[in-house]
Amino acid sequence: MKTQKNFVGPRLRQLRREHRQTQAEMARALGLSSAYVNLLENNQRSVSVRVLMKLSEIYGVDWRDIVKDDGPTHLADLRNVVQDPLFSKSRPDIEELRAALDHAPRLAQSLITLHKSYRQLTERLLAVTEGDKDTARRLLGANPESVVHDLFRQHRNHFDALEDAADAFREGDEVEPDEIYIHLKRRLDREHGITAQVVPVAAMPNALRYYDETERRILLSQGLDYPNRVFQLTHMLGLIEHREAMDRLIAEAGIAGAREQARCRVELANYFAAAVLMPYDRVLREAERSGYDIDQIAARFGVSFEQVCHRLTTLGREGRAGVPFFFMRIDKAGNVTKRFNATAFHLAQYGGACPRLDIHVSFRTPGRVIPQFVEMPDGSRYFTINRTVDRPVLARQTQDNRLAVTLGCAIEHAAKISYASSYQLGDPNLFTPIGINCRLCPRQHCAQRAHQPVHFELPIDVHRRGETRFES
Repeated sequence: MKTQKNFVGPRLRQLRREHRQTQAEMARALGLSSAYVNLLENNQRSVSVRVLMKLSEIYGVDWRDIVKDDGPTHLADLRNVVQDPLFSKSRPDIEELRAALDHAPRLAQSLITLHKSYRQLTERLLAVTEGDKDTARRLLGANPESVVHDLFRQHRNHFDALEDAADAFREGDEVEPDEIYIHLKRRLDREHGITAQVVPVAAMPNALRYYDETERRILLSQGLDYPNRVFQLTHMLGLIEHREAMDRLIAEAGIAGAREQARCRVELANYFAAAVLMPYDRVLREAERSGYDIDQIAARFGVSFEQVCHRLTTLGREGRAGVPFFFMRIDKAGNVTKRFNATAFHLAQYGGACPRLDIHVSFRTPGRVIPQFVEMPDGSRYFTINRTVDRPVLARQTQDNRLAVTLGCAIEHAAKISYASSYQLGDPNLFTPIGINCRLCPRQHCAQRAHQPVHFELPIDVHRRGETRFES
């Protein structure tokens, strides 16, 4: 009779980690070699009865729990998960699923649990929408802004195809910033038969730019300053001359919805415009020369502070990359209105940003750059600069229409940034503990918490008043 072999790799690894041991420490406790423990953990050796008894004796576990094989059940559950249409474009095969269960069983189980919750949410939405699947699907689907963020994130905020298009656009046309507006108007007229004109705010009260395809003209609001008029014309030239390149990027990302495609097209045209106005090699040289002084870069290229911040997040060319930055913009209520990210930093997607970020303080000191060092709950540290940016004032009712932006990088790059030069970067007291936002933050005893976290409950004691109403 053939003896059944027992492979216990994932359970052994979990047991070792629960006791905070290295493979060498577990090996010594069991009287085995480190190499043999490694083979056991990777299911390259079956476990013997002697080793099972030793595990039971040393770690106080029932040997039957160690050899209990839930693999077939979990594999079936995992196969059911990946049959969901969500995985239709990249469905893992059976070997990949087995590898996930062998090497990351808790991650696989978490995926099963997450998918179960997703299915339950779908069923509830169908009940609420009275079985209207289209409405339920729309409510569950990602919004266009999230799709844009994911597209840029997948490309690490850098698109070689658009950089090449921008270089080709400027080839042979060395135009100074104060002349580029006239140059763009002439190009539109000469190459495409499109005129551009500035119109009074009253003629276009709810728009800053409008392209009338029938009349072949672009209308720009008087409310736009010179850098933004230039940017809008360059944006339109990108849409007209390089639509195919943008649509190819969108198609390669598998973005299907018309609204999502349109939103991505707008942001890709913005990327193109920034690449034309701030050519890659020149803007990187200026950034490195000035210590990433945003005002100096803006003056050199005749662009706005916010446009420079956005451009700095895109300098990820292989072999000639700048500092990887993240960028976030908020309104006065703290809502995140724009975000781009070429780093591991977790930016808030929904609702407000962390109240401990100095981006909020910027509204008290308009136009002034505020540096801040921050630390995330996982211990990762970043350097940020924060400042308000002005929006077009179209009438008395739109005064003080400011937003605030933050530009940040991992702390290891801070020495390259002029705004950090006056600080002792090794001082741990520099860093402000922050989170993504209150609902997703695990920090307890935070005096600025505004919401209950969604993933755990804070303690409440009727006999004690804590720093906030959410804990005591």
